[in-house]
Formats: sequence, structure tokens, C-alpha cells
Amino acid sequence: MQKLEHKFKYKQMRYHSLIILFFLILQSGFTQVRNKYSISFNNAKHHEANIVATFTNLQSGTISLQMSRSSPGRYALHEFAKNVHNVRITDSKGKDVIVTRPNLHQWDVTGHDGTIYVYYTLFADRGDGTYSQVNETYSLINNPATFMYISSLEERPIEVSYVLRDDLKWKIATQLKPLGDNIFLAPNLQYFMDSPALLSNHTIKEYKVGSGNKEYLIKMALQHEGTDEEADNFFDLVKKVVAEEKMVFGDYPNFDNNEYTFLVCFMPQVSRDGMEHRNSSVITSPISIQNGGMQDNISLFAHEFFHIWNVERIRPVSLEPFDFSKANVCDELWFAEGVTSYYTDLSLCRSGVISREEYMNRLTKTYNRVWNSPALKYYNPIQMSRKAPFVDAAISVAPINKGNTYVSYYSYGNMLGLALDLSLRDEKNDLNLDDFMKLFWTKYGKTEIPYTTDNLFITLREYAGKSFADDFFSKYINGKEMPDYKKLLSTVGIYLKSKKEAYIGAEVEFTKNGLARVSEYTRQDTPAYIAGLEKEDIILSIGNKSFSNLEQYYEVINKYRPGKKTILKFKRNGEDKTIYVTMGENPEIEVTEYSNPNKKMLLNRENWLSSKN
Repeated sequence: MQKLEHKFKYKQMRYHSLIILFFLILQSGFTQVRNKYSISFNNAKHHEANIVATFTNLQSGTISLQMSRSSPGRYALHEFAKNVHNVRITDSKGKDVIVTRPNLHQWDVTGHDGTIYVYYTLFADRGDGTYSQVNETYSLINNPATFMYISSLEERPIEVSYVLRDDLKWKIATQLKPLGDNIFLAPNLQYFMDSPALLSNHTIKEYKVGSGNKEYLIKMALQHEGTDEEADNFFDLVKKVVAEEKMVFGDYPNFDNNEYTFLVCFMPQVSRDGMEHRNSSVITSPISIQNGGMQDNISLFAHEFFHIWNVERIRPVSLEPFDFSKANVCDELWFAEGVTSYYTDLSLCRSGVISREEYMNRLTKTYNRVWNSPALKYYNPIQMSRKAPFVDAAISVAPINKGNTYVSYYSYGNMLGLALDLSLRDEKNDLNLDDFMKLFWTKYGKTEIPYTTDNLFITLREYAGKSFADDFFSKYINGKEMPDYKKLLSTVGIYLKSKKEAYIGAEVEFTKNGLARVSEYTRQDTPAYIAGLEKEDIILSIGNKSFSNLEQYYEVINKYRPGKKTILKFKRNGEDKTIYVTMGENPEIEVTEYSNPNKKMLLNRENWLSSKN
């Protein structure tokens, strides 16, 4: 393990040395050989961008051009080549070269003269943290979805020129280094692919954090349809979140160019999404600030900003470097994404952006989502993390029985973060997850040594002791056991309130004709599953009582006690059927504060939920 750490430390030191050397050379006036791109938007109204890529000083023989199949922060295959057309490749004199296609995402070029020009059109109309979207109001450019690349030239600097139309009055927001005249620079391919851009007439909000030689500018480039006052009010919330999350780790990372930028698009055409990058994040939501976005969208900011520590610099070894040619499988997403999700809501609560009541409501939803899932008997958190390529914005025409076989590593890790935090606090007064994160940040974040699950385990041993770490990992990380939340939450004056009501377990939605259709695959071990109900069945009556809306449906069920057996009539494929169902007890709980907690409970709760700023 130590040899592995030294290997990565050497690699990371070499990487940073190259970055420093690169900028020193740049400042001295000597220009390295660069790969160059230009992107223009003459047909933006039809969601098209025109791209020209220039590659020089190429060795003779075959040169392989590729479009990415995956994107940093996303784990499923997306096959970005599907949105590329009108491809033409020439040599330095404009002569067409020989191009073969060994697969759908690759162009093999021969017959060049050491230089190739690549011309193509990109269709782009999905605004989120993965794809690109082009229109005449804004363009959101995610580079893996946009630019062809040559993997053998991954260490070359990359220059990109955004060719803007005068009539659109666009500005450029990106973490790339500006060179002037709308030209920006990345030190290598990995950095370039991790650097999105927002091109629009957006609003800029900014303020400084830190001090001395560690003073940074936090910026928000906001494309929205609201007022400047609304943008100011929203940015005030962002400032609170930024300050609170910094307290978990003790300091800010060293931002390149001394800036961090939220690239924000609150427009009706986009999808709700957030994506972290080294010195920026993409935040998209169709919900405007004035229509609920003030509260709804701030969670995206809290989650993505926490990633500047946990994921971008505290980075799993399986994602470093990111492989754009395949799905990236990672064992540690329960920690990288899940613990980040735990701190998302906790930071919002600590900073006062959401109330403690709302925090309890969010804990309730996550608790029920995780611990009522039958998938937990099949997969532990590590195994659930490895399923990310099947679920993380992955598209499948075949039905997936996710309700029975999958629970999100975001939610699962969120609950394990809660359990670890409260378990540490219960173990000793001076232990907590905040300080463990500080230690892990010092060991693997500041040093940027990629970590493994074993590194997490060993560091927890170092922080909390062998017995504690061995027990937690064997039961909850390598195993599938459920932490004792009743005991843990009681230490902070919170209990799990049962509903104690009848329950069938079928997810039902009513059609326009007032028919109760089972809308999801029934979950294992529920009364509906045991009785034989399945997705698309139409429930006609329960105990000979019919219903025409959801309220009436639950009124009928709530007349029964758990354990009561009754007749249920339903229709499947046009055929009437009759079964008997034994009512279960609703497994959902409510996370609720004690009405009269003692002083110790109150003190523990304050230490947990109060602001650290």
C-alpha cells in the first residue's frame, strides 16, 4: 500500500511540475506545439455548432481521432459520436486524406503530411452537465460531448477559440486560462475535457474568499430569465453554503487561476443536473429562481461545491486518470457521491439555508428510500457503486427492475455518512465525521494521491481506532448490515416514528378514466408481491370496495389493520382475476425530534447541526 501511494505521489508531483513548467514556458514567450480547436455558431437556431480541429507535428502512419464515449463525473456510456456529422479531414494543403472507421467513435487517418484539419458539425440540444446545448440564447459546451481528440497526444497543451457572433452579445465563462481574443488554454487533454464553458449574455456575480496568497474569486455566471435582484438574493445563499462547506475541510483548495466558477443555466430548455469540475461546476435547472428555484436549486450548488474537495482532489484511483473511451467503474462512489450527498443537506441546514424541520424531512425521505429497498440484500455499498454505468444517466430500452435490485449510491452513501458521523460522535466526544474528512483531505486531497477503499479503511483506523474501523467496515461497507439508527439518532434527541398503518406495497397511479394502475414492478417481500400483483395490473377493488382516485384508494386500505387478510380483484391483460392479500404494516418511518430531549441530547444535536462558520 505504501509503495502504491509513493507511486501516485510521484506521478502527481510530476504532473504538477509539468503544469508549472508549462506556464513558465508560456510566460517566457516560447510556444509549445498545441492542438487547436475553434467552435462557431452560425446555425445556432438549429442547435448546430461548427468545429475545426488542427493537429500538427504528427508522426507518419495512422492517426486515430476519437469522440468520447464517457464524460468526467458520469459513469455510463453516452456515445457522443452520435451527434457528429458532416465530417471532413484534410492535410495542411487542404487535400482530403484517407479515412477509415474501425468503429463508430473512431476515425483512422492515413496519407497526411504531418498536419490534419478536421471539420465537422455538432448537433447539440441537451442542456445538462454531460451533453452540449446550442441555441441563439446561450450555448453550454461540455467538451467530451463536443470535441474529437487524439489520445496519443494527451499531454499536449490545447487551445480553443470560441468564435462568437456579434449579434448575440455573448460572453465566455470557463475555468480554462484566457489568452485574449476569446482564446483559452488547457495544459493537457484531461484538463481540457474537464473544462466546460457557458457562452451567453449571462449575469456575473462574484466575491473573494480566503486571504493572502490563498485569496480566491468565487464567481457565478448565471443565464436566467429573472431579475438582477433575484440573482443577488440567490448568490447570498450560495455564499453561505460555500463558507459552511469550507469549515468541514478547514481551507479551500488551490484553485487554478485563483478562481472557481459556477456555470449556471436556469432556463426552461435544460434538464435538472449538476456536474463537478476541478475549478468550476455546471448547474442546470428548468426551475427559475422566482418559481421555487431559490430553494430547489441551491442543493445542486451545495453538492457540486463539496466535490471540489471530495472527488476532484480527494479522488478515487479508478477515476484517475479518467478514461474517455469506456465506462469508468468505481468502488468508492458510496463515499465520493454518497458522503457528499450527506454533507449537501447537512451544510444547507448548518448554514440556515434550510430549516432543521426541512432537514428532518429530507432525512426521512432518504432513510425510507434506502432501508426499505430489497436491493440491499443483494449488494453492499461497494457493489452498488460498481453499478453506476448501468444507471448514471444510462439509457436502456429493456425494462430494469431497479426497485428490487438497486438503491442509489448517492442515497446509500448519504445514510452511511449519517451513521458514521453519529457513530463517531457516540464513540468519543472529540470524534466526528468533519474531522475525519479533514484528515483524509490532508492525506489524499492536498497531496492529490488517488485513494482506494483500503485507504479509507486504514485512515479510519488511524482516526478512530482499529476496533471502531474494523466493526464499521465489516458490517456496513464490506457487509450489508443496517446501522442501529434508533440508538444513534437517540443520542441527538431524534427518534424514528412508525406509521403503524396498513400497507399493500404496490405503487399505484390513476388513469384519466379513474383506474388504479400498478405503475412500478412490485417490490419483493411486500404484500402485493407475495399476493402476485405486478406492474400494469389494474386494481378494481379491495375487500369489495372500489375507488376512483388515490385518496379513496388509501381510505379503503387504512380501514384495515396490519395482518388482516382480504380479497382483492384486479384486471390483467383484459382478464379479471381475484386474489387474497394480507395487509402488512407500512415500513416507512418519520425522522422526528424528541419533544423533551435532555441536556446532553440537545448539546449533541447542537454540536452536530449548528454552523461551524
